[in-house]
Amino acid sequence: MTRLVKDRLIASVCMFIAVIRAQAQNRGVYPLGMSAINSGLTPAAGFTYSNQLLYYARGEAKDNAGNTVATGSNAVVMDMNTITWAGEGAVLFGARYSSAVTLPFARNSLTSDIHGDLSGGGGFADSYYMPFILGWKSERTAVRFIYGFLAPTGRFGAVATNNVGSGYWTHALSSGQTFYLIQSGLLTFSTFEMYEFHTTQQGTRTHPGQTFDLDYSLLTSLKSTQKWQFQIGLAGYIQRQTTATTGPDINPVALDDRYAVNSLGVAMNAAFPKRKASLQFKIFKEFENRSTFQGYSVQFGFAISL
Repeated sequence: MTRLVKDRLIASVCMFIAVIRAQAQNRGVYPLGMSAINSGLTPAAGFTYSNQLLYYARGEAKDNAGNTVATGSNAVVMDMNTITWAGEGAVLFGARYSSAVTLPFARNSLTSDIHGDLSGGGGFADSYYMPFILGWKSERTAVRFIYGFLAPTGRFGAVATNNVGSGYWTHALSSGQTFYLIQSGLLTFSTFEMYEFHTTQQGTRTHPGQTFDLDYSLLTSLKSTQKWQFQIGLAGYIQRQTTATTGPDINPVALDDRYAVNSLGVAMNAAFPKRKASLQFKIFKEFENRSTFQGYSVQFGFAISL
């Protein structure tokens, strides 16, 4: 859609979203790539704090056929603060129970080579709550099932240019799986899937299309001792809009548009078992996107069990 570059960006968490004049989205709310590594693992019993600094930069606007229709700069920085509590014993069919909350801060900007600065904002964004997480682990497999919801706690105005919130609630069902392909654990494959059920946006009566997200990684362990472990390999993410965005101000032609995002990159993870801590780095390059911006993402993160 050629009007993408003229419209205002709204960034949120777990989610991250851009909308067209606060009327139509061109991304889902999940921050793509953040769960690509070891997504099936449940943290140690007790409290765990994790932080991810996510940077998304995009320089091309793509139409529904994947053609570049405009250039400019669409940048989002997100600081994701997650606190997880995990139980010790099994509660259901051998699963451990846990819950989590993600409190994000975001800053975004949108500029066009033709129109210059279009929007920008920063501050506390939409918060994400996961009251129900069940996790199973066997010798070579770890799986989690999650229900969560995104609350519109970030600043939002239907005609504002400094939004950092989406202006609507999102319910999400997700699951993470980690498979140890070699018994020694030297080769690990992880996937994370989420389906986003969006509600109607405040002030615009727009109902954003639902979204499917997929993160994945294939990592090999280069070093493993009692003190530390190091993994490196490929990682990527995929996002697809599955239903139409509807509302009183949506152009009928846009009802057939479906945004699509593809990426591939490199991921590294270092774990320190005795300190109950880990560090990670990921970089992704997007390609063949449709009805959205296209660029790259750089992500840093750490976690520590308290």
